Amino acid sequence: MQIKDDKFRKAILAALADSEMLDIINHAMYKPRSFNDIIKETNIPNTTAFRKIKLMMDDGLLVTEKFEITKEGKKSSLFRSTLRSIVVRYENNLVVVEAEKNIDTVAKTTERFFSLDSK
Repeated sequence: MQIKDDKFRKAILAALADSEMLDIINHAMYKPRSFNDIIKETNIPNTTAFRKIKLMMDDGLLVTEKFEITKEGKKSSLFRSTLRSIVVRYENNLVVVEAEKNIDTVAKTTERFFSLDSK
């Protein structure tokens, strides 16, 4: 699908230009990852990872897929990338961004939304 929304297109381009954001997206693409898993696997400093994850969530590049309770009894969010592949082209003085949605994330989020019991 071609990305028409200018804000989302700019967010994608910014993420592609940032190696740490790319690492986060790559680690959260096929399997939901906790914040701690992401910082351990990518070696990104805590504050940087927190800031970039929040930015990508605000931009719609990451979503909270589910919550889990850690061994310590704390609630932890599991993040997943909303996009599976991205293609960027420059043609006729225009930047064209095409992306494939991460179907698992979209389907699970939709399923959870519509499964809310209205009784």
